[in-house]
Amino acid sequence: MTDRPLVLLHGLWDTPRLFRRLEQELLRRRPSLELFVPHLPHRCGAVPIRALAAQLATLIDQRFGRSTPLDLFGFSMGGVIGRTWLQEHAGWARTRRFICLGSPQNGTLSAQLVPRRWLAGIADMKIGSALLRDLERDQALLEPLECHSLFTATDITVFPGWRAVLPLGSRRAVPVLTHRQLIVHPRAIQLLADLLLAP
Repeated sequence: MTDRPLVLLHGLWDTPRLFRRLEQELLRRRPSLELFVPHLPHRCGAVPIRALAAQLATLIDQRFGRSTPLDLFGFSMGGVIGRTWLQEHAGWARTRRFICLGSPQNGTLSAQLVPRRWLAGIADMKIGSALLRDLERDQALLEPLECHSLFTATDITVFPGWRAVLPLGSRRAVPVLTHRQLIVHPRAIQLLADLLLAP
């Protein structure tokens, strides 16, 4: 069986270096796996999520062409960028599996007071934002995909943590305490690798 490429999307205030431990574990288990970890500069949250999703669309097409099937993983804001690409750039048509980790798919209270004028990307993650309402309205586009949401109930970055889930697919709490531990703790890395490498 030929592996589909796996695209990893970082979140706010992060870079592709965030995934170093996860990449090491994935490649230890499956050396043939093709990983693509694009850098999406967000300018401290000033870049709107739709603009980041458009950048992602360009980068994926440049790397794989317009039709190569792939799997998609997004951490934190990266999960919302990924979902926007899936639903607004027809990414759903080429994606088999979409996994979100600590991703504010329903918004986060920690973004509620952020002014859109200066920090549009963060404001897109407000509960009830125009972007999230649009994604919710078109959520049927995700139905053909295998979707998974992972979160920690004690998250205070995406708060409340239990709402960091997609509208469909499996939902699983990760046994860690903080948002950052979701992507660096050994227990989380092992669980993620299991899910990302599942047949």
